[in-house]
Amino acid sequence: MAHAYLSFEEPKVLVGNFIGDFVRGAIEKSYEKEIVIGVKLHWEIDHFTDNHPVVKEAQEILRPEYGRYSTVITDMYFDYFLAKYWKNYHSQPLQDYVQNVYETIESFREVLPVKFLKTFAYMKYYNWLGGYGELDGIRRAMTGMAKKTRFQSKLETAHIFLDEHHEYLRIHFGDFFEDLVQHSKAKLSELKNQ
Repeated sequence: MAHAYLSFEEPKVLVGNFIGDFVRGAIEKSYEKEIVIGVKLHWEIDHFTDNHPVVKEAQEILRPEYGRYSTVITDMYFDYFLAKYWKNYHSQPLQDYVQNVYETIESFREVLPVKFLKTFAYMKYYNWLGGYGELDGIRRAMTGMAKKTRFQSKLETAHIFLDEHHEYLRIHFGDFFEDLVQHSKAKLSELKNQ
């Protein structure tokens, strides 16, 4: 959800931002400039998030229960808070926004990586983005991810942890997200000018 929002209404940047986990190597040879910018922005968002002290603090309460999966869970929790409090961040209703995201990505189908297309099919069918603002949506997403992990992840219980620590995690999201928005805007501008 955050990767969509942090594409700042730029369709090709959005596409790149969504496929960032599915591409490697000399992406400049495979994609046009704006999509490459989106991929690089995705990588920058992930790096900034992984190294932000507020995010690390939030991950510390997850680590005893979820170990290596704490970083993935924190990302999902922050998507939950963005979707749950969507009206604080965007004037368009969440479901309309999400539908536009799906349609935009679909319109670039011919350039999307095959591995991403499989994930995207599930994303659309189960409306992952639209469901992130509800505990049940997070439960479904985490349970789906748990089935794909190679190690015991306990991801299927992460929605319970979120419910039990809601306010603590919400405050961390609020403290972090404005920093991420400002950083992403600056990075997008920098990437466009390279």
